[in-house]
Amino acid sequence: MKEKFAVSLMCMDFLKVGEQLNILNDWVGMYHVDIMDGHYCKNITLSPDLVKSFKKVSKLPLDVHLMTTNPEDWIDPVAEAGADIISLHAETINGQAFRLYNRIEKLGLKAGLVLNPATPLSEAAHYLNRIDLLTIMTVDVGFAGQPFIEEMLDKIREAKRIREEKGYHYQIQIDGSCKASTFKKLTEAGADILILGSSGLFGLDKDLKTACAKMTESYKAALG
Repeated sequence: MKEKFAVSLMCMDFLKVGEQLNILNDWVGMYHVDIMDGHYCKNITLSPDLVKSFKKVSKLPLDVHLMTTNPEDWIDPVAEAGADIISLHAETINGQAFRLYNRIEKLGLKAGLVLNPATPLSEAAHYLNRIDLLTIMTVDVGFAGQPFIEEMLDKIREAKRIREEKGYHYQIQIDGSCKASTFKKLTEAGADILILGSSGLFGLDKDLKTACAKMTESYKAALG
């Protein structure tokens, strides 16, 4: 079941990085690394140097989410730092999407795509076949703790339908407000991977092992 979950590392306690990663390694399937440049969204979070540090103690794949105005400047640095998947925002790659995905593939990494809540799947229709991971934002980008946008359930269903009709291979990942109250509807809509942050994991208990256990039990209870 751990493959159902990714963890947003921007939400962790940075005074206990090694300790927390060693715990999380046993509970989840992937790590989600948000890199924000302060321009694309009004926040600055993680960096390629932190990716390199995470890689030293991480047993799991690192999905690096580039919330940056110029993603082309970040692909090589995060690849060198140890990214396994590089996820690009559709809103930032118009005019260079195929060139950037060619670069990611040449580096031997998996390719990801991220869609903001207001961005339709049709925006990326011509390169959905190129991606391994489709991340659907269910909150606006930039900050943790925002309320879930219910309208995104239809987008998740559409992404699943397109994948089945076209024979595409991407997994559907959800970023934003994944927690006990949304686990069931997200999974039923077609989500394969849920990104856990403050409300879905770290805020459940001060002890991270206990928080992981609570998260797992809440997921099992939600899915029946």
